[in-house]
Amino acid sequence: MPEISRFQGIIIKMFARDHNLPHFHAFIGSHEALFDIKTGKIIEGDFPPNKQVLVVAWALLRKKELMRNWSSLSAGMGFDKIEPLR
Repeated sequence: MPEISRFQGIIIKMFARDHNLPHFHAFIGSHEALFDIKTGKIIEGDFPPNKQVLVVAWALLRKKELMRNWSSLSAGMGFDKIEPLR
């Protein structure tokens, strides 16, 4: 699973050819959650609330880049790293 970005101890990844509903995976410590790219909401899993706020803010700022990566990976092509939240 390619690492798309990393910030504040949070690792963002996407699976190539993952099931539909554009999303990404966020990891921190023992927590993992799937986030909807379009809304920024958690689809599945759990995440510390203070870190969830950071992931959602980042995702909303980087929505276009996330969708490009989703489309590219879904088609079996490469991906681009996305700037972290600063």
